[in-house]
Amino acid sequence: MTNVQFNENGLVPAIVQDAQTKEVLTLAYMNQEALDLTIKTKESWFYSRSRNELWNKGATSGNKQKVIDIRYDCDQDAILLLVHPEGPACHTGALSCFQGDGESDRNDRDPFAILKSLEKTIANRKEHMPEGAYTTYLFTEGIDKILKKVGEEASEVIIAAKNDDQTEMHWEVADLFYHLLVLLEEKKIPLAAIMKTLEQRHKV
Repeated sequence: MTNVQFNENGLVPAIVQDAQTKEVLTLAYMNQEALDLTIKTKESWFYSRSRNELWNKGATSGNKQKVIDIRYDCDQDAILLLVHPEGPACHTGALSCFQGDGESDRNDRDPFAILKSLEKTIANRKEHMPEGAYTTYLFTEGIDKILKKVGEEASEVIIAAKNDDQTEMHWEVADLFYHLLVLLEEKKIPLAAIMKTLEQRHKV
């Protein structure tokens, strides 16, 4: 294993980056145990300097980070974690801990973050099945109803495109995305797996 250079407190800074969007999510610190656990579990573990204890990202919130790769800088005194986040990285609920206050920041935010957020909401609906929710209805009806809705929404996208109706296209494609995410949740396929397949195809 790489000979990591920990500082005088036995810590090394760890930058966490979304493996797909390349957005920097957070900066935390690791000691040797946190690094070992990260390598072993393929989930991000850090050392809290304020609490003086190890913590597993998402253990409480559910916003875990699946570690795809670990890289070290040329001096081996900093670590880069490439992850697939399963929710916001920041305790404020923001996608990233790094936030600006200008128009450029709003424009540069991950435009696909809503898909991750919607995926998490759908998973929560399936787990708790709140009464009266449309997503609960779909899961209650089962796979045949979900497949029927996917087919209907795909047909409506085609009709909107044939009619050259841009506004209708926006609505129908959004509906199709939602129902596809419900289908993925029903089949226990994470959105990240689909993104990985797209990434592999793009490389080819």
